[in-house]
Amino acid sequence: MGTGTGMSTRILSALLLAALVCKGVDAAFSRHSFPKDFVFGTGSASYQYEGAYKEGGKGVSIWDTFAHIPGKILNNDTGDVANDFYHRYKVTENCYWLVSISDDVKLLKDMNLDAFRFSIAWTRILPNGSLSGGINKEGVAFYNNLINEVIANGLKPFVTIFHWDPQAQAHKDYADFAEVCFREFGDRVKDWTTFNEPWTYAMQGYDNGAFAPWPAVRLYRSKYQPSQHGQIGITVVSHWFVPNSDTLADKRAVQRSLDYMLGWYLDPVVHGEYPGTMRGYLGARLPRFTAEQVKMVKGSYDFIGVNYYTTYFTSSAPPPKNGLQLSYSGDIRANTSGYRNGVPVGEPEFVPIFFNSPFGLRELLLYTDRRYNHPILYVTENGIAEENNASIPIKDALKDGHRISFHAKHLQFINHAIRDGVNVKGYFTWTFMDCFEWGDGYLDRFGLIFIDRLNGLKRYRKQSSYWIEKFLKR
Repeated sequence: MGTGTGMSTRILSALLLAALVCKGVDAAFSRHSFPKDFVFGTGSASYQYEGAYKEGGKGVSIWDTFAHIPGKILNNDTGDVANDFYHRYKVTENCYWLVSISDDVKLLKDMNLDAFRFSIAWTRILPNGSLSGGINKEGVAFYNNLINEVIANGLKPFVTIFHWDPQAQAHKDYADFAEVCFREFGDRVKDWTTFNEPWTYAMQGYDNGAFAPWPAVRLYRSKYQPSQHGQIGITVVSHWFVPNSDTLADKRAVQRSLDYMLGWYLDPVVHGEYPGTMRGYLGARLPRFTAEQVKMVKGSYDFIGVNYYTTYFTSSAPPPKNGLQLSYSGDIRANTSGYRNGVPVGEPEFVPIFFNSPFGLRELLLYTDRRYNHPILYVTENGIAEENNASIPIKDALKDGHRISFHAKHLQFINHAIRDGVNVKGYFTWTFMDCFEWGDGYLDRFGLIFIDRLNGLKRYRKQSSYWIEKFLKR
């Protein structure tokens, strides 16, 4: 991002465009407003959805362990059962009657979606975390059946290999896990993601660096891609950042914020080194890539997935005074807020860290396109939540006009980015169904489908799911 006088003009243009979009969604706006090969989907993740945490030969993951530590998750919620997707992804039959009370993949088809994004639980495939502990045939069978069901319903499976639920994290173990996935499922799965949001688990879990995805990519490209003809990429998450003032210091704070959240992961895989802002300030604290490492990591993607939820005002902050206080958040030397002089950057959402700022998605896509050599991009997560409030009657809880407006406006800004030349190939809502939302447990409802947690996890379609169905009518 530039730090010159053009910044204010770009922000003003974005806000004017936001005002135009917010006047209302054109009735003619639909899937046909996008390129013919544009992919519309929705997303999920194994720990948040599957449940059956001790069934089918599955081993214990770090989230199985973490969620059972009292006080770690709101209300001590866990993903032990989650949405019971393991048992409910399709209707099954025995000799006399239909056993399953729901048919989740059928709901995807009913919404006219093109794709379903899901992850493979590491310990459902490798129960002990590594290949030496054996491959779980029941786990392989489950994902084979799920993939087949997704395809049978006319959808593409977009599969994430690592969505925060490992037991082991060594490079070799990850590469072994990835190879089992490529070998067992790659004849039908043509869209792979190595990691989901490395920033989130690195910053939240460790406040330290994360390995780049070269082991799986190199393996896939050399051994499986030539015959399977799929694509492989990485999914990153980033906010958009707006300078709190027109000062050079705040504009530089915006650049640092982008570099530490987005560039930390994309600069190595695109340019072969960490961002200059990080290298210049961190010095020897940030390891340099060797020539061999650059060769392995640079170009290790076919596409980039971008998860976007919010925009923040950003102002410069002084560096830490005490060397013992050095940390990720301190090194950025930036303060962020959803408010400037009491005015929010976008409508405040139920999740307090998020502000409804669709213009920021367009700006993030334009920035990623410029900075990273016009890559193929997918918006792999974008969504809004309401509160899980048992006192609200279900008939009222299903009225989520705010979600309809949210997705319609974000899709309009993606459409503008495409018109500006950004190579965006798809959009995935977060999330398919209300689910376990990590530290918040079951407080936040991000889904297109309502899950009645008080009555046997019964599924109900929200108004937004019917809007999606109409929007995506072929």
